Amino acid sequence: MRRFSWPLATLPAMPAEAVSADTAIDNLPVWRLSDLYPSQTSDALLGDMKKAEELALAFEATWKGKLEQAVAGTGATGLGAAITQYEALDDLLGRIASYAGLTYYSDMTDAKNAKFFGDVQAKLTDWSSHLLFFALELNRLSDAAVDACLDQDPVAARYHPWLLDLRMDKPHQLEDRVEQLFLEKSMTGAAAFNRLFDETLASLTFNVDGKEQPLEATLNLLQEPDPATREKGAKALSEVFAKNLRIFTLVTNTLSKDKEISDRWRGFEDIADSRHLANRVERPVVDALAAAVKDAYPRLSHRYYKMKAKWLGMDQMNFWDRNAPLPDTVNRVIPWDEARETVLSAYDGFAPEMAGIARRFFDENWIDAPARPGKAPGAFAHPTVPSAHPYVLVNYLGKPRDVMTLAHELGHGVHQVLAGEQGALMCQTPLTLAETASVFGEMLTFRALLDKAKTKKERKIMLAQKVEDMINTVVRQIAFYEFERKVHTARKNGELTAEEIGQLWLSVQEESLGPAIRISEGYENWWTYVPHFIHSPFYVYAYAFGDCLVNSLYAVYQNADQGFQDKYFELLKAGGTKHHSELLAPFGLDATDPSFWAKGLSMIEGLIDELEALDTDA
Repeated sequence: MRRFSWPLATLPAMPAEAVSADTAIDNLPVWRLSDLYPSQTSDALLGDMKKAEELALAFEATWKGKLEQAVAGTGATGLGAAITQYEALDDLLGRIASYAGLTYYSDMTDAKNAKFFGDVQAKLTDWSSHLLFFALELNRLSDAAVDACLDQDPVAARYHPWLLDLRMDKPHQLEDRVEQLFLEKSMTGAAAFNRLFDETLASLTFNVDGKEQPLEATLNLLQEPDPATREKGAKALSEVFAKNLRIFTLVTNTLSKDKEISDRWRGFEDIADSRHLANRVERPVVDALAAAVKDAYPRLSHRYYKMKAKWLGMDQMNFWDRNAPLPDTVNRVIPWDEARETVLSAYDGFAPEMAGIARRFFDENWIDAPARPGKAPGAFAHPTVPSAHPYVLVNYLGKPRDVMTLAHELGHGVHQVLAGEQGALMCQTPLTLAETASVFGEMLTFRALLDKAKTKKERKIMLAQKVEDMINTVVRQIAFYEFERKVHTARKNGELTAEEIGQLWLSVQEESLGPAIRISEGYENWWTYVPHFIHSPFYVYAYAFGDCLVNSLYAVYQNADQGFQDKYFELLKAGGTKHHSELLAPFGLDATDPSFWAKGLSMIEGLIDELEALDTDA
């Protein structure tokens, strides 16, 4: 159940390909975490930790067992006052948690960072146990009592969306002491195995031509023009994944069983229902999305990869050729300043306000860009808390996809800044809608670059890259979702061997990639390094949801006379205060409409049509 808005860990990395740590790029910023706290031992942090403990104990003493009286009162003894205090404490705990998490993800191999992160997690869990009663007692209040309170207490009325959201958890709420046990045991259960996964992955090195290098640099080899280099990178990855298979298999089995126990106790019917509830999206909507994407595999991934194999001069591509650059692609390093201006210019062309917010991330050191050993792989935007500001992590090495990743994460950052106006309890957007601004930011940047293409060849390369990114975001993520469904379903019958998990992985990969991709030995273990499966089970469909939604949203933008930007900013500012149906209605969109997903997928198909036409013209 969702109890607190502050995160103990970062958002999972977006599904971008990796970068190399060998390319030198100047002017890469490192984030300024001192905006949160000066250091791990600073008086400011230690003082806030002491204050957080005191306030948590005081809050429990003041309000536990007294919410029935509070709901009937107003002013200092009313429910509005209680929620206001709770929100302020939530923000304080979130600031501490964010600092610990971002410090840890700056270098996960640093023993001091790991200890600090673990100690802070333990303390936050202890303090949270004193606040657990609040949501539980609120959900035991009758609807009539809460409604009457909202009518008479204007402070409480402000939190109406949060109260409605909270009460959606009510059917799955357990007895107080069981909830407390779940919370306290999480430190030695799921959280511990998440940390084991992270630290194992961060410590892996891969030998390529006698040189040991980290995961990101090795994944980056799959984007090199030379087929032999791509093959060496893939074989190095497969070898190391196989050597560490026991750990990854244990983590996967343990976390899947842990989730099954929680779901069973809470009464969730389907293995993904808890994620749907957290995302505030209905199961039929997700089922329709998954079915639409699977039905489109032949028209999207199968068709595109067949074309790409021909471009690369192959009858069939190896699995490590999937993200290879097309022939004649200019293999240059894009300087950081150019990437910055590319994204900001695209954002400015849509709305100067959007560019203005994004510019603060550069000017005020809210971005950590260099790729370095021990740093979290991939990319993410961390919202922290409304009293502070978001941070963005990327591993930037100057690839075109790195520019798109930057545009994606800055979209998240802009969204998080705007939604912060809702306060700590209502600023967080469900994952499905959280991908809206990020994917929209990517689309703006892509369209701006495409408009500058001078030749058909240049346009073809850019379109192909965008189609690949969209396939990675839609087709690949739904395949990931189907893989998770197979794993969690099979795990109910007992532990799964690494070979069994590998076979499930291959079954969905073969189905989604199609006959133009040769699946050879070694690829069966590539499920091991995907963090989404570990940190947030079933998170991945949110990417496909966001991409298809943005495709439809962008079509509305292209055909809108005026007013689109204002409606778009209202959507972002809403945070978690509105359901997706309310947020999409002003644009004439409805995710519950069976044809909605077909519209989003048709944009990808249209880009493939254009590629095919360009290929014919050539």
